[in-house]
Order: sequence, then C-alpha cells, then structure tokens
Amino acid sequence: MKIATFLGARPQFIKAAVLSRLIQQSNDVEECLVHTGQHYDYGMSDIFFEELNIPHPDHQLSVGSGSHGVQTGKMLIEAERIIEEEKPDIVLVYGDTNSTLAGALAASKMNVPIAHVESGLRSHDKTMPEEVNRIMTDHVSRFLFCPTQTAVDNLKKEGITDHVYQVGDIMFDALKYYTSADKIPETIESLDILPKKYALCTLHRAGNTDDISRFRQLWAALKEVSERIPIILPLHPRTRNVISKVGLSFSDNMHIIEPVGYREMLQLERFARIILTDSGGVQREAYMHSVPCLTLRDQTEWIETVESGWNQVVGVDPEKIENGLDHFLTNGAPVEWKPLYGDGDAGEQILEILTKEKLSNQTMISADAV
Repeated sequence: MKIATFLGARPQFIKAAVLSRLIQQSNDVEECLVHTGQHYDYGMSDIFFEELNIPHPDHQLSVGSGSHGVQTGKMLIEAERIIEEEKPDIVLVYGDTNSTLAGALAASKMNVPIAHVESGLRSHDKTMPEEVNRIMTDHVSRFLFCPTQTAVDNLKKEGITDHVYQVGDIMFDALKYYTSADKIPETIESLDILPKKYALCTLHRAGNTDDISRFRQLWAALKEVSERIPIILPLHPRTRNVISKVGLSFSDNMHIIEPVGYREMLQLERFARIILTDSGGVQREAYMHSVPCLTLRDQTEWIETVESGWNQVVGVDPEKIENGLDHFLTNGAPVEWKPLYGDGDAGEQILEILTKEKLSNQTMISADAV
C-alpha cells in the first residue's frame, strides 16, 4: 500500500512523525511525503524534520505565504500533479490547514481515498479558515480518524457515520514518545527562571494577529499578566511582524524567545505553572501535561478540557484573563485528571485500519477476477 501524506505546518510535522515512524517499521506500507511549504522558516519547519527524524520530503512545493486563496490554489495545482505521478492508494492529511484542504480536494477530484487524521473537530465559527478547511475535508474523506467522542458526535450531526473511528489523539502518542520526564528546559535555565514559576504563552492565530485592535487589547492584558508571573513567549514570525509593525513594547517580565523545537516546547509546557495560548495543539498538550490553560480565543474545539476544569476560554478580555489567572494561581490545578485523548496508540490503530482496508480490497479484487 502506498500512502501520500500532505503536510505543511508545524503541528502536522509532529503528528506525521508518529505515523511515519510506524510506516518505516512496516513491510506492507510505503509513504510518499509531500511538504507544501506552508511553514518554511527553519524554526517552524526544518528543525522538526531533524529532531523528530521525519524522512526528508519526497516533494517540496515551497508555496510560501500568501492569501488563503492564492496559497491553497498553488498547493492544489501541485497536489494534483503529484497524485497523478505517484499514484497513491490513499492520500493522508492532518488537521485543518490550507495544506490539509488542498491535499484532500485534489485527491477527491481524482477519486483517491482520503484519510483525515484529527477529524470531527468543530469550533462552530465559520469565520475561522480552519473551521472551513476541516468541514470540507471531513465531507470528502473516506476514513475519518477522531481524537474524541465529541468529534464523533459532531460528524454524526452532519450525517457522517461510515468509516468513522475514535482512535484517540495522535498528539498524545507524540507527547508520550518525546517527553523527557525530568529534563529541565534549557530555556528557563538560561533565563534564570525556576520550574513551575512561569507562564508559557503562544500566540499566532490570524484571528488575533490580523485584527490590530484585538491584538493591542490582548498584548496589554499579557503585560498585566507579566506583572504577576514571568511570561515566556516563543514568538511566531507572524506575531513578531505585527508587534514590530504596530510598535508595541515589552515589559521586563516578558521573556521573548525564538520558536523552539518540539522537544524543548514539550519541556516548557510540562514545567509551566500555567499556559496561555490560542493554539489548539498547545491547549491539549497543556491538559496532557496536567498544566492549567487559558485559551486566548472566543471558542475552542477541545471542549473536554474546559468541561474538566483544566481550561478556561477567555478570549482577549482583560477581565476574563485576570480572573482565569487568579483562579489557577490561587486554587492550583484541578484534582481530577482523566485520559481524555486515548492511551497513546492512535498511530498504531490508524495504520492497522488502513492496512486491513487495503488487504480487504485486494481480496475482493482477487475474488472478482476468479
């Protein structure tokens, strides 16, 4: 069986590392890796291939930045060419980026089955490009691999019930494999900050960075947070550009660093007192590490983390951010923690399902020939 994997953004590299490692160990599966180039800075792309030992891409599209239409269109043209050239049995896509949608659309128009990992997530906000991408991808996919029961229920509400599999979150596989339990992050040692005495913040969503008024409000709130607890902020290139363009200042207690590799990021998350983020991936990594989280968006796809008490959705409202910070700094983390995202074997389940499906189809073809 030949799988063509389309990916192009930091979270997808991490998820792909799990399945690519398993595929390399298999005698029955071959992978063709296609990197769209949606993320292209070293700190957002190459470093992940190096430290996670992901195979070098078979195709590098280098589409770079651009509007959603331009970026997706370039990817779609190239994806169609590659699928025609490689003739995969399955096209595999992850998550909700423009790379996800382009790979899925090209495959669907060429009648190649699509496997969507991280299917069924919904924010119920169609102004988010990610929401549009994930809905469209789900509705053309042949295999829908869901991280949670909530995701399965979302698909059912949209009339999708066939070939839906709740396998757990493949990010949990990666986190368990790559976390070094007792290793203090090099970053906090260099900043002379103690473990569990800092807040970790990530900020990159277009919904926050592209709305200057909203971003100013959020930045002012983060400066207030830093007056109470040091903030470490690995700065996404998009966010850095906005800060420079608008001319915003930093407080002395805001420690701005370059984007870090995955292993270092896991350690920063694990040893944080609290995490503030607009990233879906970091929200659930916070939960997996048993670290409280404030989500800097107006909604979340990971509703289980909120219902469990480990996450609060605060948007950019200074009062909500302050109240959320008060709650967790005063009360600490919730006592109860449940394995919401599976047992860390999502990758093995996905590969087994795809392999069995291929073998089943081959058996049917042989029988028809006889």
